[in-house]
Amino acid sequence: MLEYHQQSSREIMEMLDVTNQGLNNDDVQKRQEVYGLNKLVEGKRPSTFAVFFGQFKDLLVIILMIAAFISFLLGEVGSTIVIMIVVILNAILGTVQHVKAEQSLDNLKALTTPVAKVMRNNQIVEISSEDIVVGDLLLLVAGDYINADGRLLESHNLDINESSLTGESLAVSKSTDPIDEVHVTIGDKRNMVFTGSFVTNGRGTVVVTAIGMETEIGKIANLLDTAKQKKTPLQVSLDHFGENLALGITMICLAIFTIDLFRGRELVESFMFAVSLAVAAIPEALSSIVTIVLAFGTQKMAKENAIIRKLYAVESLGSVSVICSDKTGTLTENKMTVQQVYVDQKVIPYDLLNTEKSIEKNLILMALLCNDALERDQKEIGDPTEIALVKLGKQYELDELFVRSHNPRVAEIPFDSDRKLMSTVNHINEQNIMITKGALDVLLSKIVKIDTSKGIFPITEEHRKKIEEVNRSFSMNGLRVLAFAYKEFNGNQTIEVEDEKDLIFVGLIAMMDPPRKESKAAVESCIAAGIKPVMITGDHKITATAIAKQIGILDDPSEAIEGYEIEGLTDQQLQEKVQNISVFARVTPEHKIRIVKAWQDKGNVVAMTGDGVNDAPALKQADIGVAMGITGTEVAKDASSMILTDDNFSTIVKAISNGRSLYTNIKNAILFLLSGNAGAIFVVLYATVLGLPVPFAPVHLLFINLLTDSLPAIAIGLEPHNKKTMKDKPRNIHTPLLNKKFTTQVILEGLLIGISTIIAFRMGLATGDTLTASTMAFATLCLSRLIHGFNSRSKESIFKIGVFTNKYTWLAFLIGFVSLHAVLFIPSLTGVFEVATLSGVQLAYIYCLSFMPFLVNQWYKVLFVRSKK
Repeated sequence: MLEYHQQSSREIMEMLDVTNQGLNNDDVQKRQEVYGLNKLVEGKRPSTFAVFFGQFKDLLVIILMIAAFISFLLGEVGSTIVIMIVVILNAILGTVQHVKAEQSLDNLKALTTPVAKVMRNNQIVEISSEDIVVGDLLLLVAGDYINADGRLLESHNLDINESSLTGESLAVSKSTDPIDEVHVTIGDKRNMVFTGSFVTNGRGTVVVTAIGMETEIGKIANLLDTAKQKKTPLQVSLDHFGENLALGITMICLAIFTIDLFRGRELVESFMFAVSLAVAAIPEALSSIVTIVLAFGTQKMAKENAIIRKLYAVESLGSVSVICSDKTGTLTENKMTVQQVYVDQKVIPYDLLNTEKSIEKNLILMALLCNDALERDQKEIGDPTEIALVKLGKQYELDELFVRSHNPRVAEIPFDSDRKLMSTVNHINEQNIMITKGALDVLLSKIVKIDTSKGIFPITEEHRKKIEEVNRSFSMNGLRVLAFAYKEFNGNQTIEVEDEKDLIFVGLIAMMDPPRKESKAAVESCIAAGIKPVMITGDHKITATAIAKQIGILDDPSEAIEGYEIEGLTDQQLQEKVQNISVFARVTPEHKIRIVKAWQDKGNVVAMTGDGVNDAPALKQADIGVAMGITGTEVAKDASSMILTDDNFSTIVKAISNGRSLYTNIKNAILFLLSGNAGAIFVVLYATVLGLPVPFAPVHLLFINLLTDSLPAIAIGLEPHNKKTMKDKPRNIHTPLLNKKFTTQVILEGLLIGISTIIAFRMGLATGDTLTASTMAFATLCLSRLIHGFNSRSKESIFKIGVFTNKYTWLAFLIGFVSLHAVLFIPSLTGVFEVATLSGVQLAYIYCLSFMPFLVNQWYKVLFVRSKK
């Protein structure tokens, strides 16, 4: 049987049993049963049981289990049971955290699944790329990411970048002609398209021939090994810190173990205590807590229209110091409306055109014919600029489909951002007319005549100056201008770029894309947060500066430059100049990369927005690439770190604010863990150095590790968003999390907890009963750490942020509080956990002492905030 590339379009359609109307629902269901979903098979994930048992691979847990086994051999069955219960509960908690994080990441993946346009039941519909089946008719336009292999049925100037498969960076021009040779390389299959490539120009129709693992890229699936999750830089940093911390604490525990042996304590008792102290002191859940906090945070951002595709982006968001934003659709509404028209050498308001005059009507007709947009059933399909022209036609009772059916399109050259033109050939009044629209500065050089109500005349220099003056006036008022020209076309049914010459000027249509109402406030918020908003646009400089002034990005016109000026600068010169520029107009994709890199070379963390194929390189270059979810191409989305589902600049600002809060929450959770653990170490060191009895039984430390570590830390990580984070300057991404200031805070807060616990221990020793002393120390340390969870929520006073604004902190506290009192008062547990019966007075002392570190911290925070004011 012939290969797909050898067959004609008709033969392919017959073989795959599909018509021009596409597949129907029954066809799709049957084929999905045969071929499955269109996705690459991911590496097998570990089961929940495997994750659970994986929790026991930790070195410290292994040591603890050895200790439990030794206890069992020595007849300490109670200790063995308690240790194993704590170990198993820790493993369950770790498993729940892992599964929750995986589910959150899966939900985010589902939100960013690419979509495809297919013909089904004789209608164009958008479906998830996973639902594509063999035989589907896939409709492609510039910017589309191709999600299946297929044979071309139609091609209109279709160019496709296949670098992910071939390594060739140049786009391949496609055709529908069969290829006779049997053995043809992928790069030479000009009539086929392949998964992983993307459309750079033109449009086409493809019948799908392979999906999922049967595609060319499926056969070499390691090229798209996207299923593998890497640790974020923050997690790597914390893992490294954890290793160093573990080493340090192990050394301390060995020293305590040696001292205890020297003083005559039993070997097993000394060993058990040293191991328990190590487990209690090392926050082994640190990395998983960070993962789950990041995952929950990204889910929250997704609900606020910012889909985070990569976890590391959340960390970088808090450090963003420059936002390079496109103008159209991000800072503006992306809903163009026609405002002014220049035709017959005069400016006319859009609602005062006279369609009785042929030249004015002809301009509207040309705007509808050289146009791919549609408006049907209150749904707008197409480019906003073209939709504005369609709306103009409807205002004068000229329906775009009716006009196009009576003046059919014969040939076309699609619009592209380099040419800044679009041309069509339409059969009008028994002759072919070529209509060209686009940017005036490009089109004017191709015009030789001008159409007026008095006739067609050669264009003069005076005409040109008048047209340019009107164009400048429109642009200075923030209007976007499209110029229209035409000529008789006597060629065949194909046109080339070279044919766009010797044109007759008809008129200008000026539109406005008004700034979004929220853009001005978002820009103000950026500036207050130390973030510089920068506009990068392909629009005219005058148009861009008019919008930039309205929303507060630009104060002085000298802060705006055009692309040609960038070309005259070296990288070093651009780096020196870039911080004084707020608007970059008429830029190319190469300019965007240079601008982003110049900011980065100045030590800034840059967020860059984009929606087109040409934006993809700049999105990858930026620290945070932000793609548009509505107007963005699949290529731009694939290159981005974040997708805006509402294409709104203010959403970027909200995402940065959320990113800052998330980072702060993680830092506070780590502060809570380390300071609490430091408190336990201080107490043990105090007792060891002074030769006092051991303040904690091993089971005490295990209980504290279980109930006062993970749950409160996760609760702190879920602290509600604090808007005040946007009053701070961007965080320096190179500043380590665990710096001198942070370490000092950990030691001081740990010392407060340690002092309260030592006082409780000494009060217990004063009774002459060491069991009472260790019980009071255990209860005070446990309770003070639970209360410390409230203190660690923010650097501000709890009364400033709200006592009850974080329900998770209260839940973690109540679980710990109830569990502690169960151990203290339920007879069946008191023996197991080696606690004495406490009097009401002793319990009152424990409450007061546990509350003291919280009071001191809050007193300091109130004074600190007041002094800063």
